[in-house]
Amino acid sequence: MQDLLITNATLIDGTGSKPRLGNISISGDRIASVDNSIPRAHRTIDAGGRLVTPGFVDIHTHYDGQVCW
Repeated sequence: MQDLLITNATLIDGTGSKPRLGNISISGDRIASVDNSIPRAHRTIDAGGRLVTPGFVDIHTHYDGQVCW
């Protein structure tokens, strides 16, 4: 059983492929699956109408001054 299941999400995976509908299951602090399966989970969130970006990496840095250097 997974800890969290996010259903009905519009998935954008960062590979450049088109957004698609799917589900994401999470176990502990890891993404366990990104697909259309619906595993059992302790908690479920319906993300219908929302974007979900599994694996997104925020490359923000606080060295903003370096842009101008």
